[in-house]
Amino acid sequence: MDRSEILSVLETVVHPAQGEKSIVELGMVDSVNIDEGRITVTLAFPKKPDPLKNYLAGAARAAIYRLAPGGTEVEVKTIVKETEPRSDKKGVNELGLDQIAEVRHIIGIASGKGGVGKSTVAVNLAVALARLGYRVGLADADVYGPSVPMMTGTEGQVPEAYESEGKELMVPIEKFGVKWMSIGYFAQSGQALIWRGPMACSALKQMILQVEWGPLDFLLIDMPPGTGDIHISLVQDIPMEGAIIVTTPQSVALADVIKGVDMFRNKNIDRPIFGIVENMAWFTPEELPENKYYIFGRDGGAKMAAELGLPLLGEIPLVQSIRESGDDGTPAALSSRPDGVAFVNLATRLVSSI
Repeated sequence: MDRSEILSVLETVVHPAQGEKSIVELGMVDSVNIDEGRITVTLAFPKKPDPLKNYLAGAARAAIYRLAPGGTEVEVKTIVKETEPRSDKKGVNELGLDQIAEVRHIIGIASGKGGVGKSTVAVNLAVALARLGYRVGLADADVYGPSVPMMTGTEGQVPEAYESEGKELMVPIEKFGVKWMSIGYFAQSGQALIWRGPMACSALKQMILQVEWGPLDFLLIDMPPGTGDIHISLVQDIPMEGAIIVTTPQSVALADVIKGVDMFRNKNIDRPIFGIVENMAWFTPEELPENKYYIFGRDGGAKMAAELGLPLLGEIPLVQSIRESGDDGTPAALSSRPDGVAFVNLATRLVSSI
């Protein structure tokens, strides 16, 4: 790729808060260097803090990476073009805990592996808590697979941003009585976020600490699946009270539960686990709500919870309407069907355990 091709690719990276203008059109591409299988792009930002800085850098890298020849190393750096006198005000890189000071409980929703419906449980648990009268927010920290916008019918919306005391703040999207924030609101549809660990960690902290949450009873954090640097960084830097672990009855999923539990019980993290949620516990035909078919095994979550000395907070049935509700942006927890009742029961047990 030559410089003109790279600039052409970067024309596809738009700044959601700047009238959908590209970073090239906005004059943010400061330099492009090409050197023996390595492409280095530097993006310039003004002195005013930009809450989307990490997102734009990641999007630019992903855009180049997709079209660059195989084996090409791609690096995107950021600089500040203008300087300003030193101030005691906090900047974007000095995020404090001010915005979560009025949050009573911060709870992580985790899973040992992907594909167990963790985000489905997180979204519906948030809605169920709101149905019970609690003030709820959800931060979508599953940076590589943000699904909150689709599951809540808020795709295409972009959170507003404003400056307060020298710091840029984002206003969460509100719907179904819940405040939602997700990196998915800033990514183009179908765009893969190819980020290294440190960049992902930084972006996720912004999604939590740079958001005007206001007073909340519960702030749920939909964590990425598995265990790794992102999880450790989140738990160490965010005053998370504890977590719940989502699994399915299958043996392969239950084996990974142990990894997730061990992570939270590690002496360097040491966070309580409020319990286990068994998703897809059984299949129930919508027209025959009393029938239960244990197609993935029976009581796996209950047995694992007993072995680990943890409560089984909920068993969520596999109902076709859960999938349909997630796809059309209407969470199942809003309904009075067996799946909706199961999520409300889960929310009630979680509140009791806390």
